Amino acid sequence: MKKYRIGIVGATGAVGQEIIHLLEKREFPVAEARLLASERSAGREMQACGNLEIVKETNENSFENLDIAIFSAGSQNTENFANAARKSSCVVIDNSSAFRMDKDVPLIIPEINGELLEHHNGIIANPNCSTAVALMALFPLHKRFGLKRFFASTYQAVSGAGAEGVLELETQVKNKFSDEQIEQSQNVFQHEIAFNLIPHIDSFREDGYTKEELKMRNETRKILDNSSIGVSCTCVRVPVYRAHSISINAEFDAPVNVPDARTSIENFDGVELWDMPNSLRYPMPINYTEKEVCGVGRLRLDHAFNNGLALWAVGDQLWKGAALNAVQIAEELVARKCLKNI
Repeated sequence: MKKYRIGIVGATGAVGQEIIHLLEKREFPVAEARLLASERSAGREMQACGNLEIVKETNENSFENLDIAIFSAGSQNTENFANAARKSSCVVIDNSSAFRMDKDVPLIIPEINGELLEHHNGIIANPNCSTAVALMALFPLHKRFGLKRFFASTYQAVSGAGAEGVLELETQVKNKFSDEQIEQSQNVFQHEIAFNLIPHIDSFREDGYTKEELKMRNETRKILDNSSIGVSCTCVRVPVYRAHSISINAEFDAPVNVPDARTSIENFDGVELWDMPNSLRYPMPINYTEKEVCGVGRLRLDHAFNNGLALWAVGDQLWKGAALNAVQIAEELVARKCLKNI
């Protein structure tokens, strides 16, 4: 079996470490795992794909002789180094928003539009975490009934803001129940997150929506190749460690019914129907942490739409919303024999 040289940009971060774990877990054929990060992290030793590797500072020469580079270090790093990687005939899989809406860059969820990888130009974008989870639930319904529009409210875990977000929640919870106040080194969220909900993720636009909320609309339209789909989203940060949840009310072109909707979800790879509410079975973040599939439940006819369904979706945003989707893209590139940078 041929093996591949893979670079991981942002290897010391939360998503980077999950990428390493998933490459190992899914037995991706790795000949070399080149760990890349900032100058601050350079020199650290980390286990990766069976070897003890030394983290190196990312620069324009970091991608020589690599087949794939998975970027998980923010938009600025992608903008700084993606073209250098491509010039080295290294295919870039990017977790940031840097190229998602670029018309020449495919925005990929492999189960939905993996065939577009056959025409990549050396850079492939991963969608936003909430978009990925929502579309894994909606796409099988879209195929059956034709998605017209949907309303979504997200319940996004603190780990979506990185390790600092988790630490901030932990510190605030401890301070609530301890006589000794623990100093917080950084304020990640706009307000206290412990025992609270914050309807604010990313910066606000003039129309009152945040950039995070607009990602759901714009990325959905691109991935489903339909610019007419209506999307209204409210993104909320919740005091949950890991796995995002999304409440969705969707309207379709064709008449809907619950039995066909259930069958569509059950037959779609990457999601599972966990929907027995009378037995207290419905997807929850605690059950979908470090789980490769997304869960769909609370599936029912929507009372506000003529052809509508209401549903609840949950997925690990560090996995299907980031690291797992990136590794699946790498696997799909290999399977389709389209790794060569064009």
